[in-house]
Amino acid sequence: MEKVTPFLMFQDGKAEEAMNHYISVIDDSEITSIVRYGANETGDEGTVMQATFSLKGQEFMCIDSNVKHQFSFTPSFSIFVTCDTEEELDNLYEKLIIDGQALMPLGDYGFSKKFGWLNDRFGVSWQLNLPK
Repeated sequence: MEKVTPFLMFQDGKAEEAMNHYISVIDDSEITSIVRYGANETGDEGTVMQATFSLKGQEFMCIDSNVKHQFSFTPSFSIFVTCDTEEELDNLYEKLIIDGQALMPLGDYGFSKKFGWLNDRFGVSWQLNLPK
């Protein structure tokens, strides 16, 4: 086994927009490759056939699904981020919650200094933690 990589499937052509958003709000992050659908291929031309991006060294893969599924993301799988400072946590939460939904608003839930859980505008679930 070479490695294990989280894989995100976006619908409605949102993969590239999501990747750009994520790398803009998390330092030391980048899109490492994008392969797009061309004319007369199975996906909408220009959408993401397959891409990889890195958030703080953690690699992810993603696609734009060319099939409309009856499911999307669920909070039962989330991206867990350990922040170094309260300011970092607050800024990240503020940027990810735009047009999203709070599952656990920022607060002290007893298991960390500060914690927040949200679904972003793409439906991806994030847990943001400031350890004790």
